[in-house]
Amino acid sequence: MKINTAEFIISNSEVDKCPKDFLPEYAFIGRSNVGKSSLINMITNHKNLAKTSGRPGKTQLINHFKINNNWFLVDLPGYGYAKVSKKTKSVFQQFITDYFEKREQLVCAFVLIDIRHEAQNIDLEFMGYMGESEIPFCIIFTKADKISKVKVDSHIAAYTKQMYANNWAEMPPYFVTSATEFTGKEELLTYIDEVNQEVFKNNSEF
Repeated sequence: MKINTAEFIISNSEVDKCPKDFLPEYAFIGRSNVGKSSLINMITNHKNLAKTSGRPGKTQLINHFKINNNWFLVDLPGYGYAKVSKKTKSVFQQFITDYFEKREQLVCAFVLIDIRHEAQNIDLEFMGYMGESEIPFCIIFTKADKISKVKVDSHIAAYTKQMYANNWAEMPPYFVTSATEFTGKEELLTYIDEVNQEVFKNNSEF
């Protein structure tokens, strides 16, 4: 897929105020400072589509970007700076929970993980919530340029082992990316394109 247009549409904290267009949506979410804005700018060929900042947690709203006039990229706030409690829903803001549970246009979420670190409980809890809620998602490992290819492979193997230990039957689909080296861009866009084709073919509402 080639991205020809990427247009900011709206920012808000209420699902009811999200765009009414019935187009497939792909939500990007992860812990604060995981490199989400840089990744979004990389895959959309825009330097400043998503605002990057040295201050973690800058994204505080649901941000909709219309891509090629036929699907939405949704930039969601990071959940790493929210208060963590025993209840998974307390890990992130309530309006994010509302988005995932109410937004009919959502076809896939991308959970961003910093490949440099071991599996974090907050990420595992969040993905557990996604699984329990039957929300389709993929993992995007970010910042692959920061470590060697050997370490990337070993970290993914360790992450897979941790997922199985947390009672996952299989590893979700995943992508290895680097915003600075454009690693994983084509694979990610091809995946979105293939899902879009299936959505438009099989769902008359889209």
